[in-house]
Amino acid sequence: MRLENRTAIVTGAASGIGRAIARRFAKEGASVIVSDIVEAPIWAPSNDDLPTTETIENEGGKAEFVQTDVSSWNSVDALVSGAVDKYGRLDVMVNSAAVFEAANILETTEEDWDTLMDVNLRGQFLCCKRAIMQMMEQELIDEVRGRIINLSSQHGMIGPPDYLAYAVSKAGVAQMTRQLAVDYARHGIMVNAVAPGRIITGTHPGEPDMTDPDLPYSRSRTPFPRLGRPEDIAGAALYLASDDCTYVSGHNLLVDGGWMAY
Repeated sequence: MRLENRTAIVTGAASGIGRAIARRFAKEGASVIVSDIVEAPIWAPSNDDLPTTETIENEGGKAEFVQTDVSSWNSVDALVSGAVDKYGRLDVMVNSAAVFEAANILETTEEDWDTLMDVNLRGQFLCCKRAIMQMMEQELIDEVRGRIINLSSQHGMIGPPDYLAYAVSKAGVAQMTRQLAVDYARHGIMVNAVAPGRIITGTHPGEPDMTDPDLPYSRSRTPFPRLGRPEDIAGAALYLASDDCTYVSGHNLLVDGGWMAY
């Protein structure tokens, strides 16, 4: 129960990594606000297709769903304000909402670029800004007013072939994480990121039965004998959200099975 009596918002929590983080936080005692553009999983195995809130409640946790468009300030403001109205404070903000596209610059339209930047970068900017506004007003718990965990990516640290807009958006998240940590650590706000490697999320058709044509390459580049699972990212996020994380800020924590060490 490492998050007992804590309130956490997890964006992009209907499916995949965000869903795993929300479930893990709830198991550790947090009151979780499940935020996404839709409530039902976009894609899930047939034995795990309930909305995240229902799954959490079935597991004995506390959660509620709030529909949110992270690219809209009004939507993000309502998300945070509602959480604070109900629970009194915001202890953890997890920015997991993202969209994904594999394309080089010639294949990337202006609309594609704008969509990825709106959700992946602008969305995290707005959520971070609103969370910091709230956390600055809160009393310290020990030495911390609040914790922000962004989802960056190993793709934001290298030049992966044919992932232009996605990689640029995630590189922006990594740098924003460092900048916010520098600006707000003195105020007791800890800002870190988790940078996943290749994670089999179940959020895209084909992934649950491992038929993605890129999987052989991903396996060949990953020293660990399997690819990642959403639960691997949830464990890293739990550490960054918990009181075990006491002197870490501005860090992009790679969870990639050793890919970047290769």
